[in-house]
Amino acid sequence: MSIAKRYDDVLKSSGKRFLSLAKVAEHLHLDIKALPFSLRVVLENVMRNNPDLETGEIFRNWQQHKTSQAEIFYQPVRVLMQDFTGVPAVVDLATMRDVIAEHGGDPQKITPLSPVDLVIDHSVSVDHYGSSEAFARNMQLEFARNRERYQLLKWAQTSFNNFRVVPPGTGICHQVNLEYLARVVWQDGDYLYPDTLVGTDSHTTMINALGILGWGVGGIEAEAAMLRQPISMLLPEVCGVRLTGKLSEGVTATDLVLRVVETLRARGVVGKFVEYFGDGVANLQVAERATIANMAPEYGATCGFFPVDRQTIDYLRLTGHRDQHLTMVEDYCRQQHLWSEGHDQSSIYSDLVDIELATVVPAIAGPKRPQDLIPLPQVKQTFTDQLSSVFRVTDDTDTADNLRHGSVVICAITSCTNTSNPSVMITAGLVARKALAKGLQRQQWVKTSLAPGSQVVSEYLTDSQLQDDLDRLGFHNVGYGCTTCIGNSGELADEIKAKITEDNLVVCSVLSGNRNFEGRINQDVKANFLASPPLVVAYALVGRIDIDLVNEPLGVDQQGNSVYLRDIWPDNDEIQQIISSVVKRELFIKRYQDVFKGSDDWCDISLTDSPRYQWQQDSTYIRKPTFFSGLTSSVNEPQDLKGARVLVHLGNSVTTDHISPAGAIKPDSPAGRYL
Repeated sequence: MSIAKRYDDVLKSSGKRFLSLAKVAEHLHLDIKALPFSLRVVLENVMRNNPDLETGEIFRNWQQHKTSQAEIFYQPVRVLMQDFTGVPAVVDLATMRDVIAEHGGDPQKITPLSPVDLVIDHSVSVDHYGSSEAFARNMQLEFARNRERYQLLKWAQTSFNNFRVVPPGTGICHQVNLEYLARVVWQDGDYLYPDTLVGTDSHTTMINALGILGWGVGGIEAEAAMLRQPISMLLPEVCGVRLTGKLSEGVTATDLVLRVVETLRARGVVGKFVEYFGDGVANLQVAERATIANMAPEYGATCGFFPVDRQTIDYLRLTGHRDQHLTMVEDYCRQQHLWSEGHDQSSIYSDLVDIELATVVPAIAGPKRPQDLIPLPQVKQTFTDQLSSVFRVTDDTDTADNLRHGSVVICAITSCTNTSNPSVMITAGLVARKALAKGLQRQQWVKTSLAPGSQVVSEYLTDSQLQDDLDRLGFHNVGYGCTTCIGNSGELADEIKAKITEDNLVVCSVLSGNRNFEGRINQDVKANFLASPPLVVAYALVGRIDIDLVNEPLGVDQQGNSVYLRDIWPDNDEIQQIISSVVKRELFIKRYQDVFKGSDDWCDISLTDSPRYQWQQDSTYIRKPTFFSGLTSSVNEPQDLKGARVLVHLGNSVTTDHISPAGAIKPDSPAGRYL
């Protein structure tokens, strides 16, 4: 009997088999309850795929020291890709097929061995906004600009096994993963094991909200995982974050995650797992946990893990999973010691951080880093100080059209970080509704946009009629994708750009995203602030960042009375009533039943029925790589690398966003001039 088979057990409710962590612990002399839940998933994975007794020694040492320098081999179940980072992997596989064919082999032998889902979500740009035609016109531009890339991806979908593509105009990869692709427990025949994954986007960590272990990796690691090769890694330290209490009235999950980012950046969790526990976790629904898990890269962790509990099952039910699957997930997790309800795990972590939810206050973060938290009453003074300390501004330029230092020129409700959370999206809609009732309008220089994370979001905003209110403030649907958060914010109006350049203005964006590095959001915008969707709406009303939204009015109503943010902010009961009435299981089932079909434009992309990709010789984008040229059937002995040198050594907080092809490269920038 193999080592792995020795540990097999049978699920009591269904008779399905699985590798029992209880038996693993007994044979390896481990205390399974003394391991963090995230490491229990790792242990199951390692012992199922590469079972050996040395693993027991590695985990026993971890239990003793809460750290390890030992190497393990981790093999995720599946791979998640977005379109920009997925293209190189597809190109590599297509090239391998050519090489195999040129050597007389069968090119179809080159295909993913693990399930791969690629979601096209990074290509839509906010070129058109502020009108009901914005979505359709942006989609037209998206297909015109990216048709060659889409031909490659559609070819891959039809040519490779285990490779699915979610077409453009569907949603953001992490939100589609959360709402549809995720299983929590994977079933292979009659065998069960935890759903795990790696992704080619750092925010793959969002799936940790469901108790699914996953994180972002580079292209080479992702390709290895596609070919069912394990990932070599050190058994990580695990920082436990104990959440206690509940959020106060008027405080959002966005405010909480910005506090978490600030706290954990200061603590230092780079290269570590973060795992959440405590009575406060039960007061956070999965959508709110997803907000926190999503930003693990911003607080520096490999992942931000929430173990499976009752909220997990409720979310799976809401998003359309069948009762039989829900029963199987709960039974498996309970029998496997992966069910966390009612447990206090404070004694088993490498490090411990406490966050009392009641102490979290409304805030934004910026102007260049997500960890730079600013409580709302301090924003005005902080930005005034930043003008001289960060941006080296010594004057106070003002013009007749009110465009000046501190003007907010972009307000974007965007990014899976927040659009996955009905609470903050409904709150944004209600703030818009109440502002309109008071006679308030957005400032005319603000470019407003709404990029829903999935079509479900559009459904419940429409059903609640809140989309009408958002439209009236200029927050029309501009497309289902990352848009502003990835740098696809589109151009500013010519007159706005001209004034910014002429007066060298430090203007601002406010977005419900996860990153705000200089040059990422828009090349003409130097200061970028992360905020909850309702605060994005509020800043569109005032059009400037140097305001105390707590103590200064947003404007005046029809009778000339001052209107404050507190006057248009809904209470939790009002928010929850609307969520209960419009966020329904039927919406998820309806919107995901044809998730791989795509629009007419996607269906109209023609393909050549061939196992080999037809390279376009005049292409300036998708080119056949040359690194397989001259490859022979014989294998040469590996040679040592000699004389290798560091090309560039960078410090902290250095970004390449302003030269990345994933965003917009300014033509007159050094990178633009080089290209």
